[in-house]
Amino acid sequence: MYTDLNKELTDEQKMLKQRMHEFAAQVLRPAAWELDKMSPDDVIAPGSRLRDVFRIAYEQEFHLRGFPEALGGAHLDPLESHIVNEEMGWGSADFSIALSVTSFPFSFASSRQDPDMMRDVVMPFVNDRKGEYIGCWAITEPGHGSDTLMPGTKMWTDPNIHYGLTATADGDDYVLNGQKSAWVSNGTIATHALAFLGVERKMGMAGGGIALVPLDLAGVSKGPPLNKIGQRALNQGEIFFDDVRLPKKYMLVPPEHYTMAIDAVLAGANAYMGSTFTGLARAAFEEALEYSKNRVQGGVPISEHQLVQKKLFDMHTKVETARQLSRAVVLYNDHLFPPGTQYSITSKVYCTQAAFEVASDALQLHGGYGLTKEMLIEKLFRDARASMIEDGSNDILSLTAAKKLLDQYVV
Repeated sequence: MYTDLNKELTDEQKMLKQRMHEFAAQVLRPAAWELDKMSPDDVIAPGSRLRDVFRIAYEQEFHLRGFPEALGGAHLDPLESHIVNEEMGWGSADFSIALSVTSFPFSFASSRQDPDMMRDVVMPFVNDRKGEYIGCWAITEPGHGSDTLMPGTKMWTDPNIHYGLTATADGDDYVLNGQKSAWVSNGTIATHALAFLGVERKMGMAGGGIALVPLDLAGVSKGPPLNKIGQRALNQGEIFFDDVRLPKKYMLVPPEHYTMAIDAVLAGANAYMGSTFTGLARAAFEEALEYSKNRVQGGVPISEHQLVQKKLFDMHTKVETARQLSRAVVLYNDHLFPPGTQYSITSKVYCTQAAFEVASDALQLHGGYGLTKEMLIEKLFRDARASMIEDGSNDILSLTAAKKLLDQYVV
């Protein structure tokens, strides 16, 4: 396993790292490798390896790692959370994301402390050890992608720009109409959605809300699972809402708090992506390092050629800088309110770009073999490419962070 420069890890943290590495190596990576070669329909079929991974993860209570200790959470500090995310990203970025997103609706709902919601929604998830309750993050729409993540910009309050999925008050309910696009993570297997939707049209995107939506409500339907280039173990697909009646108490975040909430979500999700794809970058580097020691060209292992040595060094540098940056951001934002979203975005953009560059260089060192489906690096390369678009494209996220930096620094 790749050396960790942080020499101050406690014995408990070292054990956590080892435990998570074994889970990633023995459960996540083999399953993701198998599912990568299957059709999207077969990936989510009953009895598939995907279902096994969710069950095993829930048995070990990994679905609760972000919950408070009183609800079964592991009470991980920021460094420990980073350790877990990096190891899971090393094993399978697709499963790392899926097993993180699944808790979204339930962790949001737990913060409300509503007795009925705790009984009917939160506790069934907390007590689940079979992977029967699965959450998804429903934000992207056919007409809206990264622009849903740009608070503070002029377009954010433009009344002509608003969510396609709307919630209209009607008595004790909201009536939901519209759809979420095929990029909803866990979308076609989820039982509950954390839906980001439009409530006050005149406020533009700032008039949004965040609702917990049980997906067995009348009027909810789903599209087929998405067939995509990478992260194929991460199920994604459309969700449609046709006159869905949702009790008002399920609107967890109203418009007056929406901008603050989206900023917090953006900070947390981007920091998570930074740590996860640090793990993928490390995995790609390790594949290249091992291959270069065993592949013989010119009568010697290619690791003895100076050009290869320089490339390995540059890859190593990117892995280490990604780890140190992503860890620093997680530690910085711990208990900071409002969070330093610009730093989380910096982590996401840098680490995903580094993961792609390291995976690309690793594939190059594999030569023609790197292009074959029999080599892990081919999958890592595809998975890394997806990371620069998901959870907000790197280009647009950079503009959001730039706006915050301009507001932060006064000359």
